[in-house]
Amino acid sequence: MFFKKIGVIGGGTMGQGIAEMLAVKGLDVLLVEQSPEKLDHAYEMIETSLDKQLEKWAITQAEKKLILSRIHKVTHLAELSACDMVIETISEDLEAKKLVFAELDRVCPSSIILASNTSTLSLTEMASSTKYPERVIGMHFIHPVSKVDLVEIIRGLKTSDTTFNETKRFVEEVVQKKGIMVYESPGFVTSRMICLLINEALHELQEGVASAEDIDSAMRIGYNFQYGPLEMADRFGLDSILAALERMFREFGDIKYRPSVLLKKMVRAGHLGVKSGVGFFKYDKDGDRL
Repeated sequence: MFFKKIGVIGGGTMGQGIAEMLAVKGLDVLLVEQSPEKLDHAYEMIETSLDKQLEKWAITQAEKKLILSRIHKVTHLAELSACDMVIETISEDLEAKKLVFAELDRVCPSSIILASNTSTLSLTEMASSTKYPERVIGMHFIHPVSKVDLVEIIRGLKTSDTTFNETKRFVEEVVQKKGIMVYESPGFVTSRMICLLINEALHELQEGVASAEDIDSAMRIGYNFQYGPLEMADRFGLDSILAALERMFREFGDIKYRPSVLLKKMVRAGHLGVKSGVGFFKYDKDGDRL
């Protein structure tokens, strides 16, 4: 299979990162959102990301223009029928994802691979909403997409060897990241482990062991993390962390996955991290720490 045109459904943080990364790699991207307003916002955030790179002399003005020219704004899923692969990146809502996959299954030829960027949900269940479950697969990119050279490739119960092999080739040869094969399990590998780390950091903060700044410094400096666990939670979205922990707690029944009371309070207060401008730390509209 030759990969040239990729559909990306969802223009949130992950959708923006994936669309930008694919365009940088020379692929044409069809970016889909629910409304023209959300689509314009996603495109503007990608442009802001490129402007930051421009300021650091990481890219030229001509390169920025070329990257943006490869990202096409689309409002209807039917327009993705000409893509070689479609990557779904909407919020972690299983029923919403199943509706998207059912519609994609209807409008896209059976040869097109349908991938989900889900970090915790069942690919088998998503695929159950399609007539061709063998072409459904998980492709979990990790934030920030441009800087993390790893992708979890998750096989559902009926994912075919052909779908897996073509997806792995896409990940390793086209976007040039390391692809690891993961069999379906709540949280897969990365989310399952990082959510536990974040939850433990929340317990430490709640117990007054150290300040948020010092907890993050301990892991960032002491263990060479790019971000400390609390800023990481802010960037993932505290509501997303809470949903992931609650899902794993239900699935495994193990008390270690029970979400911190502090996390629940933060979400109830609307302090969701970067997306709301405040979480454990404060952020500007571009997502930079204040």
